[in-house]
This record gives sequence, C-alpha cells and structure tokens, in this order.
Amino acid sequence: MLTLSPLEAEALRLSLLVSFTAVTCSLPFGIFIAWLLARRRFPGKILLDGLVHLPLVLPPVAVGYLLLVTMGRHGLIGGWLHDVFGLTFAFNWKGAALASAVISFPLLVRAVRLSIEAVDRGVEAAAASLGAGPRDVFFTVTLPLSLPGIAAGIILAFARSLSEFGATITFVASIPGETRTLPVALYAVTQSAGGDAEALRLCILSVALALATLIAADWMARRLEKRMKG
Repeated sequence: MLTLSPLEAEALRLSLLVSFTAVTCSLPFGIFIAWLLARRRFPGKILLDGLVHLPLVLPPVAVGYLLLVTMGRHGLIGGWLHDVFGLTFAFNWKGAALASAVISFPLLVRAVRLSIEAVDRGVEAAAASLGAGPRDVFFTVTLPLSLPGIAAGIILAFARSLSEFGATITFVASIPGETRTLPVALYAVTQSAGGDAEALRLCILSVALALATLIAADWMARRLEKRMKG
C-alpha cells in the first residue's frame, strides 16, 4: 500500500480543501447566473455571458494577476474586505479557493445553463397555471429537473479546481502547508535538484485523484439518470 509522504499528504489535503470550498461557495452563484442567462432577457446579457466565460480564454496567470490587483490586501475590494471584516485572500488557502472558483466558474455555469435550457417550459407554465409562483416553479420544477446538469457542473468545476495552477501561484504563491496544492507542489519539486522521484509520485497521485473524480462523476450521473427515469 502506498504511503504518502508529509509533502504529498499536505498537498492532497490542501487540494481537496481548496476544491471543495471553491465549488461549494460558487455553486449558488453559478446556478443563479445560469438561470438568469437561460431564462431571462435583459440589457447587457451578452456582456454578462462574456464576463462569465472570460476565465476560459484568458491566460490563468492573467486571472491570478487581476485577482492580486483587486483582491489583494491593498486592492480595491481586498483592501475593503480586510479593513471592514479582517478578511484576507492573498497568500493563503482562501485565496487559492477563490482563484480555483474563478477559473472553474464558467464550466459550472455552462453545464447548469444547458440543463436548465433543456427543461420543458411547458412544464413550468403548467406549474404556474396551477398557482405556483416564480420561486415555487424554480425550486419544485426547474431545479429538480436540472439536477443532472448541476451534478455535471459540480464535477467539472471540482476537477478543474484540482488541476488549477497558473492563477493560484500568481495570486497566492507557493507556501508550504498554506497554498501548495498538488499542481503547485509538483511544480515546486520539479524546480529542485533531485526532485524527479517526488515529482513522479505527485504526478501519479494527481492522476489517481483525477481518475477517482471521473469515476465518481460517472457513478453520480448514472444514479441521477436512474432516479429521474424512476
């Protein structure tokens, strides 16, 4: 049985913590934005859609730099959060979670939006005609029927968060025990002399974690599909 070294165990723990936090915190916003883009018409919709998908086309390092400028301790938003709430994102694990959330957010929104668009509007209209308000229609009809897409979005965002590197190292650097996730740890050991063996172990650990995520995604999709058909 493979025994993890302290470096590997710490990197794995941080990766799971960062990815779980990133997906959990961004999920409500992702569902709302996806519903807004799928079901509403409003001025600036194209601009919002473009902003949501911007992290997909920007270099991750550029995203990390923008986060550092805006969310750093002396940034426009980060400085206010620090002064008012004592909350700091730069150079700690919360910043790594924020970077992962920003990078993975477009994948989450895209999957959920496609699922919501696939929901028959006639079913929603029927619920409304029976007296359900917009909130009731969303929570009792739209959201349950969109669960497969939401599950897919969660898995995609979680997997992307696990592999996030560029924005993370730019925004929060590589701090052992604080921001050194698996990709950052792998990069760090490749830059040190004699780190080939450790780099290989970290690479194998990353592959194993990615495969486990994909298997879990397939299992969840099958369960949800069976439940929806039932």
